[in-house]
Amino acid sequence: MTSNAQDLASSAGGAAPITVPVALGERSYDIVIGRDIVAPGATRVAQLAPGGAVAIVTDDTVNALHGARITDALESQGLRVAQITVPPGESSKSYAQFAAVCDGLIAARIERGDLVLALGGGVVGDLAGFAAASVRRGVRFVQWPTTLLAQVDSSVGGKTGINSSYGKNLVGAFHQPSLVVADMAVLDTLSAREFRAGYAEVVKYGLIDDPAFFEWCELNGTAVFTAGEACAKAVATSCAAKAAVVARDEHENGDRALLNLGHTFGHALERACGYDGARLVHGEGVAIGMAMAFRFSVKLGLASGQDAERVERHLKAVGLPTRLQEVPGDIGDPDSLLDAMAQDKKVRRGALTFILARGIGQSFIAHDVARADVHAFLMDEFAADGVAK
Repeated sequence: MTSNAQDLASSAGGAAPITVPVALGERSYDIVIGRDIVAPGATRVAQLAPGGAVAIVTDDTVNALHGARITDALESQGLRVAQITVPPGESSKSYAQFAAVCDGLIAARIERGDLVLALGGGVVGDLAGFAAASVRRGVRFVQWPTTLLAQVDSSVGGKTGINSSYGKNLVGAFHQPSLVVADMAVLDTLSAREFRAGYAEVVKYGLIDDPAFFEWCELNGTAVFTAGEACAKAVATSCAAKAAVVARDEHENGDRALLNLGHTFGHALERACGYDGARLVHGEGVAIGMAMAFRFSVKLGLASGQDAERVERHLKAVGLPTRLQEVPGDIGDPDSLLDAMAQDKKVRRGALTFILARGIGQSFIAHDVARADVHAFLMDEFAADGVAK
């Protein structure tokens, strides 16, 4: 871990909430991390729009678990609260649900001085944030993430959007939140599968440029799943790492692309599954994608086989998939996955871009990766996993 991340991680185990700043000049905001922080979180929200309105965008599952408590806390601060619910799952990141949320915000009379509050995981955060960016040409919004994945990744940095039939997150906008409230207590309601999926994004930060943090994950990964002190350290460290990257490269013109380690492969697999969360959730796709990125790096002569094996061993140890054969059902063939990758957001003038690695903590952006090399690698992967086409 970096020294700043270590300091934050040490604080996160205590009772008092800690704050991780995202430094973006006049648009800077805080990530507030703690346990059972509904009341102080609601106070922070009210300070952004005193006497105003808040539209909570959430899904049916999260609403049943947390909606009433957070609504009550916001209303106790003198805020007028409206609520818009969508079905749970990746399918809600669609044109139809985007239109429904936008119409719901307008019907609720949400003005530019009011707030949209995204209460949920990455799907809700991306959808609500994009609607907030669009309605009245921009309304402020708050991220209140309820999954580990959202707390450590998607709620921070201002990426919002929906999916297209051509690929994931291809329609959207950069729209920074005004506040992020990461309440560790809500993680107690996560299924083991969803918790594991979020952990994939935690490991990512070590694999990008922090080998000491990856080593910490190897030693403490199991403890993170108790949602206790180790989990708080993982969240604080991940948020500090992402905040630093976003402050340097808000619109992904440079090293922010490193945060997509494993995502090019992972997004292609999600598309192959029709964004069916019963088959593959995002974090699982990222886990397979990171393992594939390291194996591809080995094939290209960039990284050692020992590093790839170490990555795969740790992901397996916490119950995450690392191979194509672990995705239920038909995932197509190398050609169809390669076609999906050609729609990746990092493609430049048709040239494929991947996040590859020279070792653990030594990831880099590889431009102009030869399609033939990717195709040959995918052929090997399909054959090795017994899913050859």
